Amino acid sequence: MNYELFDLGDVTLQSEVTLPNAFLAYKTYGELNEKKDNVIVYPTAFGDYHVQNEWLIGNGMALDPRKYFIIVPNLLGNGLSSSPSNTPAPFDKANFPQVTIYDNVKLQHRLVTEKFGIQKIALVVGWSMGGVQSFQWGASYPDMVERIAPFCGGAKTWPQTYIVLDGMKAALMAAVGHDSSKLNDLTSSDMRAVGRVYAGWGLSQTFYKEELYREMGYDSLENFVAGVWEDSFMRMDPHNVLAMLWTGQNGDISANPVYNGDFDEALKSIKALSSVMPGNTDLFCTADDNKYEAKHIPNAVFNPIDSIWGHFAGRGINSADNKFIDDNLKRLLET
Repeated sequence: MNYELFDLGDVTLQSEVTLPNAFLAYKTYGELNEKKDNVIVYPTAFGDYHVQNEWLIGNGMALDPRKYFIIVPNLLGNGLSSSPSNTPAPFDKANFPQVTIYDNVKLQHRLVTEKFGIQKIALVVGWSMGGVQSFQWGASYPDMVERIAPFCGGAKTWPQTYIVLDGMKAALMAAVGHDSSKLNDLTSSDMRAVGRVYAGWGLSQTFYKEELYREMGYDSLENFVAGVWEDSFMRMDPHNVLAMLWTGQNGDISANPVYNGDFDEALKSIKALSSVMPGNTDLFCTADDNKYEAKHIPNAVFNPIDSIWGHFAGRGINSADNKFIDDNLKRLLET
């Protein structure tokens, strides 16, 4: 096991349901300095584990473990932190309670403060749903977080994003005849259709038109869809996916007792220096949505990634996109 567990005890969620014996899986990179001011928090995205974040961590990079203490907490529902797949009855499988982005960040705050005694965070950074958590950190703890850098993720789930996630959920519901009482019968093979649904959204039209999948070793569109999208989704537990889909569909940094749904006020309350980096061809976490958000954050810079890799401009696959993100993080950390 190349990660650690932080026991949270019995946790009362925003839904007012108490999840017993909850825990966060996390991994750290680098050493915490004496002042405890070299901290970077880097939450995981939908379906990812901490290892999927490691492409952005390394010597000579912005997230340099020789300089920073980097904490990567795993999203609740991803299979490592408390999830439908590792929680005993009565909260197993489809019975797992609804978990919000606000819940995730609140529990990550406990990890940071209770486990490590940290009071200041130099940067919170993340891709996709990790980006949503970056915004949430800035809104929930404005005096603690000095910088945020969300990429390919919004401060709330805008309608387009919601519809894409709803299509993924519909593929699983169809597998049980849209009968919610049969959700516990879902298996990993039912995830095949979810991968097919997502295939048209994860990358841009130009990516497919120019057949860039050939550079990844696939000789046809069909082989690419089967070898990447079907395969990656079929590795996921369907009940974990349903839990994360709910979290994603209900993401909103203002949906909590602090801001009571006032989204603009939540954005204005973020004090952190902010580098907001959408993919300019992202089809469901759109640059326009991020542009609105950056406009309402007092200390934000809008830095779109000029890429035909769509949402996956932030996935660590394309070297030019990786360099753009890393360079922007270096500039942000120098200010």
